[in-house]
Amino acid sequence: MPEMPEVETIRRTLADKVIGQTITSVEMLLPRLIKWPSTYEFQALITKRTISSLRRRGKYLLFYFDNDTVMVVHLRMTGRIYYLASEINDDRFIRIVFKFLDGGALIYADSRTLGTLYALPSDELWRIAGLSTMGPEPLSPEFTPEYLVETLAKRRGKIKALLLNQQIIGGLGNIYVDESLALARLHPERNASTITAEEATNLYYAINQVIEQGISHGGTTFRDYRDGEGKSGSNQHHLNVYGRKNLACKNCGNLIVKTEVAGRGTHFCPHCQQ
Repeated sequence: MPEMPEVETIRRTLADKVIGQTITSVEMLLPRLIKWPSTYEFQALITKRTISSLRRRGKYLLFYFDNDTVMVVHLRMTGRIYYLASEINDDRFIRIVFKFLDGGALIYADSRTLGTLYALPSDELWRIAGLSTMGPEPLSPEFTPEYLVETLAKRRGKIKALLLNQQIIGGLGNIYVDESLALARLHPERNASTITAEEATNLYYAINQVIEQGISHGGTTFRDYRDGEGKSGSNQHHLNVYGRKNLACKNCGNLIVKTEVAGRGTHFCPHCQQ
C-alpha cells in the first residue's frame, strides 16, 4: 500500500499537471470504487469544474475544485493515479478516466480494485472516518517528541501495532514502521509502555528521517507503486531491513529476520533490535 512518502510524491508530481485543469467528463469503468455520493452525483459535482489545489493528508489525496467540492482518493493496496497528456494508453487496469479540457487525462488504475474515491463539500470531510480520526503525521508541527513520549507511555500494545494505527500517527505503513524501528533499534514486539522517554524521542527522529528519505527518493516501488508521471520510486534501494530477509544487517552483519507482528510481515535485526 502506498504510504505517506509515496502519496506525497504523487501529489508533487501531479500538482503542476492538474491544478488549473478543467474536467470535461468522467469515464466510469468501475463505478463501485465511488463510495460517496452516488456515481451520478460524483460525476455531476466535478464535471465542468476546475481543480484549484491538490493536497495530501496521511495516505489520502485531496483534489479541491472551484465549487468547494473535494475529491478524496485513497489508493489502498494497488491503486495508481497519474496524468497523461493524451488518451493513448495500454494500461489494462484503468478503472476511471478524468478527461481534461486540454485533451489530457487523469487516470485512476487499480489491479485489485480496493481503492476508494469520494466527492463532497470541504466542510463534510468528517464523513470519511479515516480522515476525521487521523492522528498527527510525521514532519508536521503537531507531531512532536513530547506527543510520541506521552502517547506511548499510555499504551500497552506492541509498538509496531501502535505505529500502524492511523489514529496515533497518520501516514505510516508497514515499510516505514519497520524502517523506523530498525533505525531506533527497537524490537517490533516491544510493549509500548516499556519504552523510555529517551527511546521514544529517538523513535520520533527515526520516523521523520525515514519519511524524509522516502520522499527524497520518490517513494518505494516493489510492485505497483508509480508516481503521478508513471515513474517508479528508488527508495527500495536504500532500505535497511524491509524486504531484506536473510540478508546481512547493514549495521552489524547478522541476518535480517522476517516474522509476523500485528498481522503484518515484519522485518528486523534480532541483534540490533533486542
